[in-house]
Order: sequence, then structure tokens, then C-alpha cells
Amino acid sequence: MYPNHTPGQPAQRAVEVHHPTPIPPPVVQAAPVVPVQPGTVPAVASIVLPDGRVVTGYAIDPARPEPVAAKPPVSRAAVNVALGGVGFLAVCGGLLLLTSFIAALTAFIGQLIILAAVISGGWIAIQVLSGSDHRGGTTVNIRRATFKRNHFHG
Repeated sequence: MYPNHTPGQPAQRAVEVHHPTPIPPPVVQAAPVVPVQPGTVPAVASIVLPDGRVVTGYAIDPARPEPVAAKPPVSRAAVNVALGGVGFLAVCGGLLLLTSFIAALTAFIGQLIILAAVISGGWIAIQVLSGSDHRGGTTVNIRRATFKRNHFHG
């Protein structure tokens, strides 16, 4: 790409010049103008300003939106079915909550009964197994027993 050069002489390069190709402008054809007569001739309005000038022009009607298509009326049967469905779902939800509450209450009462049985069973076990209580046992007088023993064996 670069030719050999000798020292002291500037290097020479091969230069290629590109010229842009002009793009022709688009051809625009004017649409034919067709005069349209208005359906009615609008009324000309004149307004007198406070400083005495008169402004004359056509009155412009405000743009009106297209009327919205009338919604069909909802039938009474459809409303009753929808309300019945909502009521049915509410009753089912209430019954589900009621059964959950009854199940929880039953489990709680069962646990209270088991707790009472454990406490009363423990109290009964303590009463039966404790032998240090003197209310129902026999008292022994050691001096008398010793005397009796010496008397009968002596």
C-alpha cells in the first residue's frame, strides 16, 4: 500500500478520490384542488370591542364528540344471579370459618380435660405414694416397746 521511500525524501502515498453521487430530489405532484361548497352558508358575526373597533368573522361551532353507543341494559336476572353467587360464596366462607372455630374450640376443650386429668392424677399419686403422713398409720412408743421386750424376754 505504501511505496518504498528513501531516507530524506517524504513518503508518497497513493491517493484515491471519491466523489459523492448526488441524490435527485423527490418528485412531488400536487393533488388537484377540488372546490367544495359548504352545505349551508355560515352566519357572519360582528363583535364591537370596548375601544370601538368592530371584529367580524364566522361563528365556529365547537367540535362535538361522537355520541357514545348506548350500553345495553343489564337484565335483572343477570344481576340476581351475580348477587346470588356473591351471597353463596359469603355463606360458604362463613361456614368454613365456623367449622374451623368449632374444631379449634373442641381441641382446646380436649386439652383442658387432659390437663385436669393429669393434675388430678398427680395429686392422687402423691396421696397414695407418700408414706410419711401419720394420719392413718400406727404410732410406736420406743420406750414401751423396749420395756415390753425386756419384760417378755428378760
